Amino acid sequence: MLTDKRITVIGGGTGTYSVLMGLKKYTKNITAVVSMADSGGSAKKERDEWGLLPSSDIRKSLIALADVSTEDSLLLRQLFQYRYSAGIGVSGMTFGNLFLVALTKLLQSQAKAIEKAGELLRIKGKVLPVTLNKVDLVATYEDGTSVVGEHFIDEPKHNGKVKIVKLATQTQAFVNPEVADTIEKSDIIIIGPGGFYTTILANLVIDGVSQAIIKSKATKIFILNLMTEYGQTYGFNASKFIQVLDDYLPLSALNYVIINNATIPQNILDKYRKLNASPVLNDLPKKKNFKIIEADLLSKKLVKKEKGDTLNRSFVRHSPDKIARICMKLLNSV
Repeated sequence: MLTDKRITVIGGGTGTYSVLMGLKKYTKNITAVVSMADSGGSAKKERDEWGLLPSSDIRKSLIALADVSTEDSLLLRQLFQYRYSAGIGVSGMTFGNLFLVALTKLLQSQAKAIEKAGELLRIKGKVLPVTLNKVDLVATYEDGTSVVGEHFIDEPKHNGKVKIVKLATQTQAFVNPEVADTIEKSDIIIIGPGGFYTTILANLVIDGVSQAIIKSKATKIFILNLMTEYGQTYGFNASKFIQVLDDYLPLSALNYVIINNATIPQNILDKYRKLNASPVLNDLPKKKNFKIIEADLLSKKLVKKEKGDTLNRSFVRHSPDKIARICMKLLNSV
C-alpha cells in the first residue's frame, strides 16, 4: 500500500541508491537530497571544465527512482547507467552524466535539467542537490594536516589510518532553499548510509542543513554503514560513528539508529581486509536518546565492478527491501 507521508533521504552514492530503490515501492512522495561535494572521476571534469555541480550522485538517485514498468522506460534507465570504457575524454564517464551536462546547457539551469531528467525517467519523487554552491570539502586530521577535495579524502594518498578531527567546506556553502523547505515539512528523514565524511557529513556541513533537520518534526533515522572505510573511518565502531555525528547533528535530534547484525561472508571480509576495512560492530551504550534497531540488512546480490569504472566501490551493499520494510514500519507507527 502506498503512503502519502513525506519521506526525505539525505546522502548520495550507492547507499542512498539502495534506500531509494526500496522505498519507491511504497511511496511517490519521496525526496532524495544529495551531496554536491564529489570531486573525483567525471565530477572533476564537470566542475573544472564545465563549471557545473557534480552529477554522479544526482544520476544515481534519478536511476534509483526511475520507472521500469515498460521496455522503453527500462531501456532509458539502462542508458543513464551506461558507462563508457573507451574514448579519449569520456572513458569512465556515464551517459547519464553527459546527458545532464548537455541538458543543463540547453536549459541554462542545472536545477531545471535535474527536474526535466526526472520527468523523462518518470521518477517516483524528486531529486535535489543539497546546495547550489560549489563545494570543496576540507578534512583536518589529528596530526594537524589538512586535505582539500572529496576524492583525496575518500581515496587518500596519505596514511588513511590517521583520524579526521574536523570536516568543513573551503568556502561557505548554503542549503538549497527547496531542500530546507522539504526537510522541515518531512514526516520521516533518513540519513545514510554512505561515505561517512564524504557523503553523509558532506551534507551536514552545508550551512542550514542540520538546522532544518533539528527544526523538522519528522521521525529521524540514521542508518549505519556495513563496513569501515580506510581514509575516513578506519577502526570505527558504532559508538565512534555516533560520537562524530554528534559534532555535526546533535544526537538529541535522532529517533532511531539502524545497524546490521548479519554476518558478512568470510570471502568478502578477506577482500575488505586488504583495504584495511572491517565490519561496523554495535557497541552503542544502553542509555541513549534514540532507539537502536539491529537487523539483517545485507543484500544477497553480488556487486560487480562496471567496465571503465576507476573508483573504489564497496563489495557489499544494504538490501533495498530490508531497509524499506524497517523504515516503513517505523513510519506507519508514527
